[in-house]
Parts: sequence; C-alpha cells; structure tokens
Amino acid sequence: MGLQPLRKHLVGRLTHHTNPGWTYFITTKPTQNISVFQVKEVVDIVVTKMLEYRSKGNYLLHDFVLLPNHLHAILNPTDSVTLEKCLQLIKGGGSHEIHKVRDNKMQIWQSGFHKSRVTDSIDYKKKSDYIRFNPVVAKLVERPELWPFSSASGQFECDPIPQGLKPITLGSTNVGPKGPNPNPLSRLAEAR
Repeated sequence: MGLQPLRKHLVGRLTHHTNPGWTYFITTKPTQNISVFQVKEVVDIVVTKMLEYRSKGNYLLHDFVLLPNHLHAILNPTDSVTLEKCLQLIKGGGSHEIHKVRDNKMQIWQSGFHKSRVTDSIDYKKKSDYIRFNPVVAKLVERPELWPFSSASGQFECDPIPQGLKPITLGSTNVGPKGPNPNPLSRLAEAR
C-alpha cells in the first residue's frame, strides 16, 4: 500500500536531466528505423526546420548530419528552451511539414532520443568528428564534405564551438569568440 504512490511515480514518462547552457550530442531515428530520409524532399524539410528553429534562437546548432535512418547533432538549448523542446521542434516541425507537403500522415520519428553531454574540447572534437565522418563510415560518400545533408558540407550556417569548450592553446593571446576553433573544415581552408 505504501509503494503505490512511488510505483505510480516511477511508471510515468521518463525525462532527460539537462541543464541550460550545456552542450549535447543527440541521436534520434525514424519510426521502426525505416530509411525515411533517403527521399530528398523529406531530408530538405527536416534540415530546413532544424535551421529555422536555430535561427529563431531556440538553440545553438554546432554540427549535424542527417543520414537515411538517423539524425546526429551537437546543440545547446537556450535558457528558455529545454533539450526535449528542441527535439520536439525539430521532429514535430519536420513531421508537420512533411505531412503537409507529401499529403500523408505516416509517423516519421521514433519517440524519444539519445543524448550525452559534451564535457570538454576533446569530447567535442570526438563527437564532432563522429558526426562529420558518419556518412563516410556508412559508405555513402568518400569524404565528409561530399554528404549534402551535413554541417560538414559547408552549405549551412552553424554556430561555432561553445566558448567553454574551446581548447586552450599554448602561447595564444587570442581568446574569446575569435579564439581558436578546432573545426577541421576551417583548418582545411587555411591549408589551401
């Protein structure tokens, strides 16, 4: 009898414990892991919605890749928006637009998502590289910049690495927003 209130509480919907200002690596998939995102029109809608909500200030979007059967992103929710709300905007906004444009009501996304907090510059680089090279590992392209539905393509405006995650470089007096940014694409551009 004393366990009933506790049991009711534990059976409720699971929530993600997140904090404003933290940076997260997220993964989410379509329903039943179907390759919904191999249709260009559908992919364009999801990427457009993701960038639209970034532009509206709901989150900072640092890196992303949309493959035929999943989405990876590194983002920072704003102080007024939870991580759950960020994913609701991306998934719900994308689904709504897909249903409108394609005149169908099929479920697009699995419920929920996986997240891990990005803890430092080394962790950021590891997760950013994972996103960047995901299409290469999946044998969809030979080089990250060739995958058109990714921040690695250079087609989309994304946010720089968060200030607290920038690496500390010896001898560098240039700190702050214009400080070093460990973005492999910017190093490629500098090398050319």
